[in-house]
Amino acid sequence: MFQSDLFERYSRVHPTTPFLFWVPVVSFVLWRSIGRGAPGALGISGAFLAGALAWSLAEYVLHRWIFHWHEDSPRGRRVHFLLHGVHHDHPNDKGRLVMPLGISIPLGVLFYALYRFGIGVAIGEPFFAGFVVGYLLYDGLHYAIHHFGMRSRLGRMLKKHHMVHHHVDHEGGFGVSSPLWDYLLRTMPKTKKSRVEPEAHA
Repeated sequence: MFQSDLFERYSRVHPTTPFLFWVPVVSFVLWRSIGRGAPGALGISGAFLAGALAWSLAEYVLHRWIFHWHEDSPRGRRVHFLLHGVHHDHPNDKGRLVMPLGISIPLGVLFYALYRFGIGVAIGEPFFAGFVVGYLLYDGLHYAIHHFGMRSRLGRMLKKHHMVHHHVDHEGGFGVSSPLWDYLLRTMPKTKKSRVEPEAHA
């Protein structure tokens, strides 16, 4: 896909890679939080769940305003293709469905610093752990939506939501792990243009 063999190699990621890197990080951060004691089990659990919810909003914001950012110029089209256009052009490419560590690690460091120093280590670290688990849920679900049959009612709903985004309405359906923010911000995808089967691949 890319002329540079090096760029081609590092643009492809095995779907287990984010989990192999980030699960130990999350485990360590939670272990430190529990060992610290404060703010107690309820506070740690609440911060963790709040972090997971915060990821769902970050996922929506990134997808809507960063990944679907357009600038009508050769440079703008190139940036858009590298960020997200490649996925819309090749939606079933197994090597380009999860975020490369070269992107997720710098972003992780940035968000960790923001939460740790912005709201304090006692709340910031379990909040960050929940945020990362939300991200891993997103990456795992995104891969499953494109490559596995989704048999549960929830799974079929999420798959249809994402397939409509790919095939029918690119200006709606920005949530992958949840349609919550699409519903609240009125960007639920329009489905009347064509019929999209929940089990169809993108």
